[in-house]
Amino acid sequence: MAVDQLAGRLGRFRGWAKDAGGSRGEGRAGRHVVTLVKPERYMNRSGEVFRALLAEGWVAGEILVVCDEVYLPLGALRIRSRGGTAGHQGLESIAKEAGTEAFPRLRIGVGPAPSSDRLKNYVLEPFLSEEQAVLPRVIEAAGQAAYDAVADGLTQAMNRWNRFVLDPVEP
Repeated sequence: MAVDQLAGRLGRFRGWAKDAGGSRGEGRAGRHVVTLVKPERYMNRSGEVFRALLAEGWVAGEILVVCDEVYLPLGALRIRSRGGTAGHQGLESIAKEAGTEAFPRLRIGVGPAPSSDRLKNYVLEPFLSEEQAVLPRVIEAAGQAAYDAVADGLTQAMNRWNRFVLDPVEP
C-alpha cells in the first residue's frame, strides 16, 4: 500500500507491469528516475526478488526496502540506511540473499507486538476497527517518507520522518 502511495506521488509514473516475481513501475522523484518493485511472493521470500535486482546490476545500498514493523507503534516510521533485521523474516530473507544488512529500509509501525507465542498469528490478523480508521494516514505518511528518501536523500528523510508517530490508538 505504501508503495502504491509512493507511485501516486511520482511524476510521469508509467503504471505497473508484470515482472518475474512481482510488478514494476517507473517514474520521477524530483530529478531522480525511480523504479518501484512490488514482490508478489510470500514476505519471508522477499530476498529472491532482491537477489534478482542485484543480478541486474542494482546496488543493495541504493534499494529502499519498505516493510511493516511490529516492534514500532502503529503509525511510527523509521528510516535507516542499514541495520539488523530484529527477527523480521522479510528483512532476514533480503539480508541473506544480498549477503549484507547494508541496505536502506523504511519500517512502518504496525505494533505493539504481542508476546512471541502470538506473533505469527498477529501479523496475519486484520487490523482492529480503531486501527483501520488511522491506516489511510499511516499509508499516506509512509508514501511521503519514501518519496522524500528517494527525492531528497536518506539523511533528510530520516531527519523529517524518524520523529513521526500518529496519535496512539487506544486498545
